[in-house]
Amino acid sequence: MGMMPQPSQAQNSGGVELSIVLLCYRAGEQVIPIVKRIEALCEELTPDWQLVLVGNYHDGSDDNTPDVVRDVAANHPRVLAVVEPKLGMMGWDARSGLDVATGKYLCLIDGDGQFPTESIRACFERIRGGGVDLTMTFREHREDGWLRKILSAGYNGLFPLFFPGIGCRDVNSKPKVFTRAAYGRMALQSDDWFIDAEIMIAVRRLGLRFEQIPTVFRPLEGRSSFVHVWTVMEFLANLVRYRIREFRR
Repeated sequence: MGMMPQPSQAQNSGGVELSIVLLCYRAGEQVIPIVKRIEALCEELTPDWQLVLVGNYHDGSDDNTPDVVRDVAANHPRVLAVVEPKLGMMGWDARSGLDVATGKYLCLIDGDGQFPTESIRACFERIRGGGVDLTMTFREHREDGWLRKILSAGYNGLFPLFFPGIGCRDVNSKPKVFTRAAYGRMALQSDDWFIDAEIMIAVRRLGLRFEQIPTVFRPLEGRSSFVHVWTVMEFLANLVRYRIREFRR
């Protein structure tokens, strides 16, 4: 497991009510309009918010996301940039952002624009009302390609066979919003694409209360999907590995 990166600008010393961690890997300039939408939404939700942009990168790549993320953060006092050479994939990015976020409620969402920012409102308002430790979406309607739909159906069919009883309709869906206390108890370790499933495995193990809210999943624009055959194999291997780990607890 890689060491966690340090934020590229000073962290807010005091906690805020809502921290949104936006995973920006290879998103480039697409981040800019998404940040604007999230900022406008946050101003409606709470006067006390923070946006963490995770722009970690592979050394030697042509990815301009680190520069975009730094520029956005430099001009927005409520925005924090995390920009470091990558020692892992999505899980490492997610943990690096969540670990510097200061919010009472922590929101994790992808930065490619497929999940509508309004989904953050629904999840935040529900968890803010109390009675649950985590809120998340499920993709009631999908506008992405047939391959992603098939793979997602496979993931969600296999997951309850290995981890029965949780009742999660869409393991990999975002945003996921959880309380700081719940995140602290999860002790997440995943460095790869399994991070969403690991969150739900922790929810099951800890007996956390969660609620699912429908959303629309938009088509991916500007780049190809990161989900490939090797991602499927990695997911299957992780299901077995985490199932064994849960037996040993």
